[in-house]
Amino acid sequence: MNQEFTNRMLVVVEVTGARPDRPAYHAKVQVLNSRVAADAETAGWAVTRVAAADVTPVELLRITADADALIIVGGEDVTPHFYGGATGYEGETAHFAVADEGQIALVQRALLVGTPLLGICRGLQIINVALGGNLVQHIDDGIHKNIDVPIDQILSTHDVVLAEGSTLAASLGRIDISVQSAHHQIVDRLGAGLVAAAHASDGLIEALEHESAPITGVQWHPEAPDSPVDQLARLLTGLAEQHEARSLRVDAPALAA
Repeated sequence: MNQEFTNRMLVVVEVTGARPDRPAYHAKVQVLNSRVAADAETAGWAVTRVAAADVTPVELLRITADADALIIVGGEDVTPHFYGGATGYEGETAHFAVADEGQIALVQRALLVGTPLLGICRGLQIINVALGGNLVQHIDDGIHKNIDVPIDQILSTHDVVLAEGSTLAASLGRIDISVQSAHHQIVDRLGAGLVAAAHASDGLIEALEHESAPITGVQWHPEAPDSPVDQLARLLTGLAEQHEARSLRVDAPALAA
């Protein structure tokens, strides 16, 4: 355990705590989310998990008010009306509008107060929508998701190139990486202050980050069992370093006085 970051609170924000109509999908999501929480605890974080659909947006903001960092993890499509889209598109999943509203509010508050935030898969899309961006609702079958396979085989392995000089490249220590992904939606118009931080070989955006705030989103799953072993750990370290940098900035006026 990294004692340096012990007692720092990380909140892992999920979509929902139960999917009784889709047990196989829920089990897969829980494997991924549990890995995020477990690896964060190993890294020294005090971890709280909360399902955004199971509380009101006001309660979600209250529960996360003291968080030192946030991770918004994967799940269902964002409800289209939050980005001006229509329903009835190809590949449409269930929607959890309460979760969307709460998570969007979390991103907006994180930007306002400087809380480090990492979005994974759906979490990246929530970040983009929260800051005024929109989504391509369905992409043609390609490298980003295995199709017509059992849920346990849905993750596709492909390469991503990170933007040189990006915070993400600094965290991962290189610009050419292999990732595991399983998505059918992507960023279209970037939200305010966001820049593309990675692209796949087909040119689609695979990561984004804010130009001035400690907000990063990856479209892939660093927590997947077959992802490179240090990928999630490096992203967690990046969150911790962003938290420490924020703490130093907050404490600076007091020290100067």
